[in-house]
Amino acid sequence: MTAAAGGGRYGEAAFRSEQAGEGRRIDVGALAYDDITMARLRALGAGPGWRCLDVGAGTGTIARRLLDEAGVESVLAVDRDVRFLAERPGLDVLEADITADITTADITTADLTAAGSAAPDVVPGRFRLVHARFVLMHLPEHERLITTLAELVAPGGVLVLGDAVDLTSDRTPDTPYTTVMRAMWQGLRATIGTDVSWVPSYPQLLRGAGLGSVAAEIHVPPLLAGSPVSRFWADTWKRSRAAMLATGLVDDAAVDAAIRYLASEECAALSAGMLTAWGWKAEDGSSS
Repeated sequence: MTAAAGGGRYGEAAFRSEQAGEGRRIDVGALAYDDITMARLRALGAGPGWRCLDVGAGTGTIARRLLDEAGVESVLAVDRDVRFLAERPGLDVLEADITADITTADITTADLTAAGSAAPDVVPGRFRLVHARFVLMHLPEHERLITTLAELVAPGGVLVLGDAVDLTSDRTPDTPYTTVMRAMWQGLRATIGTDVSWVPSYPQLLRGAGLGSVAAEIHVPPLLAGSPVSRFWADTWKRSRAAMLATGLVDDAAVDAAIRYLASEECAALSAGMLTAWGWKAEDGSSS
């Protein structure tokens, strides 16, 4: 991932893979969202014969479920740091920065061999499914990246994008949760460039990339004491605490109060939603 305006990068300035427990944090987030993602991918037809590309694959939960539950032919899991990914039959792993390496120019067999993979070439138009979740929100040049990903979709295939939607606003009641969530979004934007304000534009951006039959949906998991999404946000706040404190919007006491609030029966708030949008490439490969 590329540098933010403030000079930071996801995985370096915040959410470092080598930090103890980071893989567990990602997996807890997966518990909150994977069922919804898989239901959508299967509804779109993901199944036998499909070659899939999972961008920003994290710990590989979606890649493995595509193989085990949907029965797809193969998945290439790509991430800038692949320490949480393991190859297995049907699943190949490639360490790459999508802002620099996955382009409409080739990622060739040589690149994959250097990454320790015997997977076929990654070339434009190869994949029936290209999926990226909680990735683009951390990156600049959104339109260029979406166009690049669309060009990797095979004729008749689908690009599926998922990212967070902030549901706090100036009309949302002030609670320990909303106070800290606002500080988190502002702090991450200043530190690593995270920007979810443009995520509702996904459908139009997919159309702009030449895809058709575009649609989108939003899922908001309930914030219940001890639920995966509540645990995910609590852990995320702990790991982004420095960025939040730097905004001046919260102090340590406010962050600690919000973590206690999430774990209590007093919590009454909306989690950030996950917007999933998709668009299809025409069977002849032309723009729709």
